[in-house]
Amino acid sequence: MQEKEKSFSISKFVLKIFQGAFIGLGAVLPGISGGVLCVIFGIYKTIMEFLADPFRKFKTHVPKLIPIGIGGVIGFLGIAKLLGFLLEKYEAPSVCLFVGLITGMLPSLFREAGEKGRSKGSYISLVIAMIFIFALLIGLRVLSVEITPNFGWYIFCGFCLALSVIAPGMSFSTLLMPLGLYEPFVSGIGDLNFSVLIPGGIGGLATVILFAKAVDTLFKKHYSVAFHAIVGIVIAATIMIIPFGSFTTSVTSCLINIVCIVMGIVAALLLDKFNQKYAVE
Repeated sequence: MQEKEKSFSISKFVLKIFQGAFIGLGAVLPGISGGVLCVIFGIYKTIMEFLADPFRKFKTHVPKLIPIGIGGVIGFLGIAKLLGFLLEKYEAPSVCLFVGLITGMLPSLFREAGEKGRSKGSYISLVIAMIFIFALLIGLRVLSVEITPNFGWYIFCGFCLALSVIAPGMSFSTLLMPLGLYEPFVSGIGDLNFSVLIPGGIGGLATVILFAKAVDTLFKKHYSVAFHAIVGIVIAATIMIIPFGSFTTSVTSCLINIVCIVMGIVAALLLDKFNQKYAVE
């Protein structure tokens, strides 16, 4: 009996490492939210309870989260360098692939947003969030504001990354790609560049300390309104990153972009199907 229990616990530990790896991938891949995967795998509540009160929950929650953390680091670092290379060498096709991933995840994101019902306020928050992001990003383009990655902006990147875990549905790439910060940030992570890792870590840690409890409370009390606002942000930011100019360069370029978008959509839909089938309650 003891051997069976030990075997089962080891299997469970390995399973949680794989789940953590998926969450790590979701945290860095555009369009896939690490927070949503935490919800799907049934560990979001555990993570938020720990982040909201780490001292009291340390003994009870950390042992459960250790294999998740190991897998998360493996998944995150394993994909970051590859993404940096693709965005540098094949920018337009890579972005189109990411647009497809985000588009393919929208149905599951919208389904998740309506899990506790939808109200008039839910749709209003979605529209307001869309308008705000459109206005912000279009304004930056019109004013020709160029953002140069530096210590301060990498702190902001860390903020967005942490937010993508504590706020289900929010992919940190959603805001970083339109601002031109995504590629240098993930490249820096993949290269283990401390000038990127240190400010990113500061931003992420500060976000968890300052906002984890507030975000947890917001989603508990106003789940639908908050989640629909995230859907609005994702839709607006995704439209803004589409490389429309690359579609007119040549017929070949146009076809490659279309194929990449379709591949991204199919991959996201398959991932959603997998998540629904193997979600851990």
